[in-house]
Amino acid sequence: MSTATLTQIEEYLRKLSPEEQQLVLAFVADLARKQEPAAAFSTMLASEAVLRRDWDRPEEEEAWKGL
Repeated sequence: MSTATLTQIEEYLRKLSPEEQQLVLAFVADLARKQEPAAAFSTMLASEAVLRRDWDRPEEEEAWKGL
């Protein structure tokens, strides 16, 4: 997000009542919380390829074949 956009948001926020600012804060906090699982999922997907090198070895297949 550009600085100009943040400045514009601040200008709008200053015009709101304290109650309205609380609503905006709750909304923004909710948006941020929704991003956290997406980031964790992206990290999981990124690490899968690296871990696959260890998982897909014959030694690992032998060790886990009884399960």
